[in-house]
Amino acid sequence: VTGAAGFIGSHVCQRLASRGDEVTGLDNFDGFYARVIKERNLGELRAALDPTARPGSFDFVEGDIRRPEDLATAFSAARPELVVHLAALAGVRPSIADPTRYAEVNVTGTQRILDACRVHGVSRLAFASSSSVYGLDSAVPFREGDTCLRPVSPYAATKRAGELVNFTAHHLTGLGVTNLRFFTVYGPRQRPDLAIHKFTRLISNGQPIELFGDGSTSRDYTWIYDIVDGCLASIDQLAADVAGTYRIYNLGGSQTTTLMELVDMIATALGRRPEIAWLAEQPGDMKRTLADVTLSNRDLGYQPRVPIGEGIKRFVAWYRGANA
Repeated sequence: VTGAAGFIGSHVCQRLASRGDEVTGLDNFDGFYARVIKERNLGELRAALDPTARPGSFDFVEGDIRRPEDLATAFSAARPELVVHLAALAGVRPSIADPTRYAEVNVTGTQRILDACRVHGVSRLAFASSSSVYGLDSAVPFREGDTCLRPVSPYAATKRAGELVNFTAHHLTGLGVTNLRFFTVYGPRQRPDLAIHKFTRLISNGQPIELFGDGSTSRDYTWIYDIVDGCLASIDQLAADVAGTYRIYNLGGSQTTTLMELVDMIATALGRRPEIAWLAEQPGDMKRTLADVTLSNRDLGYQPRVPIGEGIKRFVAWYRGANA
């Protein structure tokens, strides 16, 4: 599992190892946010594993997906049957500031993973894509068959490029690939720069929050454990495949929430009034996202279970516990 020390990666590793899988995690502790946060994620992951319960295991290798020698070390140690590629540089606005670095990590890094799969005989890959790939080409709700040819940020373009290099590898080598398009994931261990975590911290501390535009943009927010359910179902589907297949699935909450509705939910859960600083609309932001999960429900049994109102209450409770 690449990106194993991150928000989503640590949860996926924890669930896999807890059910009995032998998991090797890879992460380079990129400086996008503090290393201590990722170290804490790994600590919580390891602490949650009961060595007496099932024969699962978790090993960790520090390394960079852009470095073939790091991948050779990790693949040789793990001898994996399947790779879950979650490592990436995330974030729309930072990608506008440094598109070259995003391309290096998200496209070249993904190609390095594909190269390592070929060299080490790995025939199955699950890949973390993003709802941002839908760009200007799609009307809500977004469906997997939409063309996705007009991304509006470098981040979105790199995620779509990742899907495409995955298809090329599938076509040329028979690699089984499942691309999972995540829709705005939140929950325990969420990165501190992401909206729900950032708004919770600032409102809790009585500091102003910055909102771009008029507050009417909306997102399909997805609870982390729903995402993990979808990831594991796709992993099991890949593991059961006799021949390599190329698939794309949406994993979303399947409901849409405006920015102002989100702020109100967080403020209510905290019992605080938000102080808002309004700023101009930002380039690269999508107006609205909403997942059609018909396909993932049919094939994976995926069913989001935690609506945003309940999820915000759970997140605030986690935040208070983590920062007590």
